[in-house]
Amino acid sequence: MTTALLPAAKDVREMLEGLVGRTVVVSPGAPVTPANDRPVAVAVYVSPEMSVNALCLMDLGAAAYTSGALALLPPGGCQDAVEEDGELSGMLVEALHEVVNIVSALFNTPGAPHSRLHKLYAPGEDVPGDLAGMLAGFNRIDLAIDIQGYGKGELSLVLP
Repeated sequence: MTTALLPAAKDVREMLEGLVGRTVVVSPGAPVTPANDRPVAVAVYVSPEMSVNALCLMDLGAAAYTSGALALLPPGGCQDAVEEDGELSGMLVEALHEVVNIVSALFNTPGAPHSRLHKLYAPGEDVPGDLAGMLAGFNRIDLAIDIQGYGKGELSLVLP
């Protein structure tokens, strides 16, 4: 059995556009890494044996705008979460859970171990140390996304 492969930027764009029903511009971006002044959502994907086989990191913009677009929430409220509140509302976290659950399909390629969402750490939540060490993995794709009518954010997919 092979390991999961990183998806191409085109695959990420197509998945996001299908999910939110809007145009999504995807381009190379900077690595998403959590910091005290930069809340980041971290989704953890595991194999059937419960070993971590992929991570999805989204900055506050990517988290708010993908979840807001999925839940058909007004863009202004999502922009307030990013620019003023610095955190996601309960409704946005709930929608984000759906987004990152669907993202798992990007890792489920022929021959790779099945990946499923194990846990979502919402922006600002503490990530356990063993996971924090994986966040800087070298096998990654870092993307900037811009969701039509909502806004821009950064997304990183990391394989341990």
